[in-house]
Amino acid sequence: MARYFKEQDIDEFRECFFLFARSGHIKSLDELTVIMRSLGLSPTINELAGYFKQKGGKMSFPDFLEVMHIHSRVENLPKEIVDAFKAADTEKRGVTSAKHLRHLLQNWGERLSSKEVDRIFREANVNNNSMVKYEDFVKIACAPIPDYY
Repeated sequence: MARYFKEQDIDEFRECFFLFARSGHIKSLDELTVIMRSLGLSPTINELAGYFKQKGGKMSFPDFLEVMHIHSRVENLPKEIVDAFKAADTEKRGVTSAKHLRHLLQNWGERLSSKEVDRIFREANVNNNSMVKYEDFVKIACAPIPDYY
């Protein structure tokens, strides 16, 4: 599985895995749910049950890495975010105001600070008074962070 994840990601997965699966194995659906959601994924209960059943009701860390790889290919967060923007875009223009986007980033979900939003806007070349093509913005905002940061 090392070919699918960065070493630091595997370290994060390992730390979370052994925090909740102290015996070295995931023995319940609840443990799998907590671990995957703690790592920022949003699998459904049916997906979790399927993964757990595939592994025979007991999951070691290598099994867990395989599940993480499978699920990360299934879960497409950028598409889900764009779909949410499209649902709110009643006029189907494909844009939102930078002011509205700033409000969303600072007040919903994991709230970002003003400085964090400023950095994202600078990276995405967004002016505070402009209209933002949300599909382009999501591509930039969801891009992996380069290793040199």
